[in-house]
Amino acid sequence: MSGPTQCFGPRGVRRGAALTLVFAGVLATAAVTGSLPRGSAKSDSLATRSVASTVDRDEVADAAARAVADGKSGKEAAEEVVSRSGDRWGAVYDERQYEEFEQALDGSYTGVGISARRSADGQVEVARVQPGSPADRAGIEPGDLLRTIDGHRVDKRPVAEVVALLRGDRTEAAEGSTVVLGTARGDRRRTETLHRARLTTEPVTVRRLGPPRSAVSPSSSSSSSGAVMIEVDSFTRGSGAKVRDAVRGAPSDAGVLLDLRGNSGGLVTEAVTAASAFLDGGLVATYDVHGEQRALYAEPGGDTDRPLVVLVDGGTMSAAELLTGALQDRGRAVTVGSRTFGKGSVQMPSKLPGGSVAELTVGHYRTPAGRSVDERGITPDLTVDSKAEQRAETVLSGLGGGS
Repeated sequence: MSGPTQCFGPRGVRRGAALTLVFAGVLATAAVTGSLPRGSAKSDSLATRSVASTVDRDEVADAAARAVADGKSGKEAAEEVVSRSGDRWGAVYDERQYEEFEQALDGSYTGVGISARRSADGQVEVARVQPGSPADRAGIEPGDLLRTIDGHRVDKRPVAEVVALLRGDRTEAAEGSTVVLGTARGDRRRTETLHRARLTTEPVTVRRLGPPRSAVSPSSSSSSSGAVMIEVDSFTRGSGAKVRDAVRGAPSDAGVLLDLRGNSGGLVTEAVTAASAFLDGGLVATYDVHGEQRALYAEPGGDTDRPLVVLVDGGTMSAAELLTGALQDRGRAVTVGSRTFGKGSVQMPSKLPGGSVAELTVGHYRTPAGRSVDERGITPDLTVDSKAEQRAETVLSGLGGGS
């Protein structure tokens, strides 16, 4: 999946996830009612962010109410309180931004169609290009290195910040706005001016490993052997079911390589559904909300026998880390790659006077073994600096799920 020249702080990274770093259920309900539904742990609305401290929701709401009563911006007043609080992943959205947020959860976003990741030598490379996107029309290809965005070097920036620049989230760039990319392919250097467009993502793609690498639909029932790679870009609505269907449709003797590299997170319900594809019930994660302990559980009936390897990197965040931690702690998968981002705090959204929406940190989640992910990330079982995919395929083959 896919902001500007300013120094990037935590909030810039957050916007860089294009509002899909959400660990959430039904956020629209929270926006309408002003509070979150208090159902079971499986249906609670949440969001994960890395955080330094928390802020009191009533204080934020009171500041917004006073500003509105004085004819001022409730959103700006709320942002001041959040900024002073030290809640580095807290944020306030106006109604337009929140609408964008909801669209992102449905897999719709404004951008150029580039999915980025860290290359083997530490640079930022194009992982995937969305067919028909501005990047695709400009001839940008997977494997191209991203050198500059709008004239500023990005090779040493975190991938999430590069994504923010591509999508213009920090500057709230609209459809049709331009972004200038400096790319490299071998010895060739190029500069391309792209116009952002409204795009719809395909969060889950499936393909067979080993020659020939032919495309496989999630519902395929082919009985041919060979490992299957399931790439999950983000946990937008419906992605968990697509992972489940891909597992069910894979040949019975095929192992699965679950690629979560560059996955910026998403809906927790979708991550739990994806976990349920590989687990026969049981704990996925625990979390606390203002000190109250809750839990998330997989549904029974998942495939617990199929060999499974999970690929992760520094762009694996939030709900994707929750899934990785569950599969690792439950002994269900071997994890391969580099340490994940480390975003494990819990936020809840609520509507403020004046119509804006605040997302404020209320707690943290832990893996089934009780590990905190926040600011630590998850260290894979096999740490690989280069050729991670090839190593993962070798591990999968050794588990009996060969390609």
